[in-house]
Amino acid sequence: MLSSTTVAVVIFVAAYALIISEKVHRTIVGIVGAMLMIFCGILDQQTAISHIDFNTLGLLIGMMCIVNITSETGLFNFLAIWSAKKVKARPIALLVALSALTMVCSALLDNVTTVLLTVPITFSITAQLKVDVKPYLISQILASNIGGTATLIGDPPNIMIGSAVGLNFMDFIWNLTGIAIVIFIVTELILIAIYGKELKSSPELQAKIMRLNAKSQIANPTLLKKCLTVIFLTISLFVLHDKLGLQTATAALLGAGVLLLITYTRNETMIAKVLSKVEWTAIFFFAGLFVLVGALVETGVIKDLAAAGIALTHGSTEATAMLILWMSAFASAFIDNIPFVATLIPLIQDMGAMGLQNLDPLWWSLSLGACLGGNGTLIGASANVVVASMAAQRGKQISFLGFMKLAFPLMLLSIAISSVYVWLRYL
Repeated sequence: MLSSTTVAVVIFVAAYALIISEKVHRTIVGIVGAMLMIFCGILDQQTAISHIDFNTLGLLIGMMCIVNITSETGLFNFLAIWSAKKVKARPIALLVALSALTMVCSALLDNVTTVLLTVPITFSITAQLKVDVKPYLISQILASNIGGTATLIGDPPNIMIGSAVGLNFMDFIWNLTGIAIVIFIVTELILIAIYGKELKSSPELQAKIMRLNAKSQIANPTLLKKCLTVIFLTISLFVLHDKLGLQTATAALLGAGVLLLITYTRNETMIAKVLSKVEWTAIFFFAGLFVLVGALVETGVIKDLAAAGIALTHGSTEATAMLILWMSAFASAFIDNIPFVATLIPLIQDMGAMGLQNLDPLWWSLSLGACLGGNGTLIGASANVVVASMAAQRGKQISFLGFMKLAFPLMLLSIAISSVYVWLRYL
């Protein structure tokens, strides 16, 4: 008879293998895997539910609703044209401007939403300037993952770490935003050095962009004012949530609720439209994943792995931090960083319970490795896949190897910079 630990590991490894293979949609794998853990008696239903981090799910749902309503205003088209005009439509300066816009939006929204809204504008502007769109797309992919590293709400791994450890919005700003900006600047300088000679346009075509009216892109000024007010209030609640005794999910869902209340009070069609655009596949995947990892926690597998990790690094915080940073970067380049981070969070917590004194360097190493590692390959992050598929639809193929040749060395450089940062600041 197989022990419950063996059964839990077999189900978890099989689920992970299916997620990596992409033969079955990851949401189905998450749900079926979680239910098998309950069916096989590894967990009872109540224990399984207790392992689901509803703060992470609530934060994601709330922000998705706010972004879905804001996208109706034309704000993102306005920002893209406004930034293009600010740099006088010069191709190299435009590369930096669109990437900076992507980075800032990714820090405040989620990466996938950001690229869905900014990439079509990039295609439009580069087509009018008659320059190759690929350098811009590659730069935006890299910028979206770097921007996502900078804040609590920028990337799912950060949301999960913040929720599990009790780190607040300002903790991420103080600890990660500065280094993210440094990595962004270094990345852009290297891209300019690589693509600078290719990116040329004529003064006539640049003048055409300068004649575009950014303000005309705002489809609904009244709705925009409501959205910006709610976004400002929501971010203020993120900053103050510790002092107010609130969870981040409460702040996001309150913002979403208020925005729905003041925009579509009784319009059931629009309310249904906003809620239907929430990425429910991602939400259910998260829920299943939390149960899968919870089963490993309950059976003691995570505790055993933590003990092995401490033995490997001889209980040294410095060695453990570097191991987590580089291991999570390499793993996140090839596999989904969300299940990886979900597995490592209880692992690090158990390391603390076993006597590792200072866990701060480990949490920041995990965040930097998991978020920046996504830049290594075309499948490293959801935003990468979305941009590649949008490019393919428009006849501009971004090849896996072509992207990796450029992006993987840049990812390694970003992790090397992060290593120096973690070492100097925390160790």
